Amino acid sequence: MPLGMKKLALSIVFAAALAGVALAQAPGDPKPAPPGPTDPLNIVSTGGKVHAFKVELADTPQETELGLMYRQSIPKDGGMIFDFGQPKQTGMWMKNCLFPQDMLFLGNDGTILAIAQNARPGSERIIDPGFPVKGVLELNGGVTKELGIKPGDKIQHKIFGNLKAS
Repeated sequence: MPLGMKKLALSIVFAAALAGVALAQAPGDPKPAPPGPTDPLNIVSTGGKVHAFKVELADTPQETELGLMYRQSIPKDGGMIFDFGQPKQTGMWMKNCLFPQDMLFLGNDGTILAIAQNARPGSERIIDPGFPVKGVLELNGGVTKELGIKPGDKIQHKIFGNLKAS
């Protein structure tokens, strides 16, 4: 191969290598949103026991879409509540979620209608209770079992008008 062709071939290989480096350094998955402000939330069991949490509120399309994705963990008494306003059919998934979560599906008055326990991190399976809900509360996986929380228990939070933010 003539010297000029070798230089051209090396230039092409070098340019391709640089492009590969640029691609390798391109931003990957989005970073987690930093934890936002928290509000108090209580779960009152049918037996009257109260479990206190501090939860973030996701009530905009952007917050609802990102949720707890890309976070390594949340505090043991932490969580995120998704407020859909009016009840709607919804499907949640665990894609890009890095820790197991319990998902509590909530009625208009804060009643827990259904619970999906220990949703698997990274799963693309749609978790849908099969009926419209006002909101979803996400907690650390295993918390509902540990505390004995079940359908019929009540959520107290400002979105239900039954608990004022502090």
